[in-house]
Amino acid sequence: MSLIPATILTGFLGSGKTTLLKRVLSEAHGQKIAIIENEFGEENIDNDILVTESKEQIVQMSNGCICCTIREDLREALQLLAAKKRKGLLDFDRVVIETTGLADPGPVAQTFFMDEEIAESYLLDSILTLVDAKHANQQLDDRQEARRQVGFADQIFLSKTDLVPAADTDALVHRLKHMNPRAPIQAVHFGEVPIADVFDLRGFNLNAKLDIDPDFLKEDDHGHAHDHDHAHGEHCDHPSHQHDHGHDHGHDHGHGEGHHHRHDDDVKSFAFRSDRPFDPAKLEDFLGAIVNIYGPRMLRYKGVLNMVGTDRKVIFQGVHQLMGSDLGPAWAEGEQRTSKMVFIGIDLPRDILVQGLEQSLA
Repeated sequence: MSLIPATILTGFLGSGKTTLLKRVLSEAHGQKIAIIENEFGEENIDNDILVTESKEQIVQMSNGCICCTIREDLREALQLLAAKKRKGLLDFDRVVIETTGLADPGPVAQTFFMDEEIAESYLLDSILTLVDAKHANQQLDDRQEARRQVGFADQIFLSKTDLVPAADTDALVHRLKHMNPRAPIQAVHFGEVPIADVFDLRGFNLNAKLDIDPDFLKEDDHGHAHDHDHAHGEHCDHPSHQHDHGHDHGHDHGHGEGHHHRHDDDVKSFAFRSDRPFDPAKLEDFLGAIVNIYGPRMLRYKGVLNMVGTDRKVIFQGVHQLMGSDLGPAWAEGEQRTSKMVFIGIDLPRDILVQGLEQSLA
């Protein structure tokens, strides 16, 4: 039996996850979807309806989708669903796990890699994060969980963009791209997203494409100037900057960087690239050490690398402490063999990483 694709849906409270889910469930796409509401014992509005003897409640819907509310362990629910599918008791094509607004998607994603039984039945496709454009700046300022959700995403959907001025949305997109340059950002209205933008995104595939916003890579060329003087030249009068300066001064470092880049978020990303090949043993030692020390703060990272001793691209990626690598396609004739990596994490020590990577080059 082929693996069941799984999607993790995360996002800010009130960002419209349920609206998006309803839309996905009711659209006539011919797919049978199992939804797992991963509540982790939080109070749920439908609590009274769902008080039953069993720990999980599986409801079959009219269009063939099923919903499963778990109070307990996600792993148990996934195993239960897979077992019922194998026995022909339930029919579904894929699973969507909706996490609560404050959940960290990291441990949910790790379940698919660490647990052998789960890995035998499921394939983690991607993490989708819904961001409420109207309240995003506040939520990103106040809540690390919100920032982590952005860092983990393979795809970001912005809801409620119709309620804010276009300039504010642009500034928000700019902020999000700094936190996560890997994830495409798309505005959605009332959860209306084509199904092709939600499923089979292959965010965890070890593919030879490192999807980073190309401007982000360009910006990184000029070292620290990448804190965006250019963009803020255009937007500096805009109201969000002005009212934000009020509460910025608390942690402003003079008027240098803080002024141009008003959100000094702890979730940040940076890209590394080099035209010199890596020494496999040195790189493995260095990455192993980094993941050991900083793993809990490393959200997502990926690289397509040029290694001494192989004519094929080496692809690696990871979530927290879990890192996997694979040989990809051969470098094409005449192709510039540039290694590219992107790291997304919480207060990662950029200088230590850059120095270690440079010392791992052959």
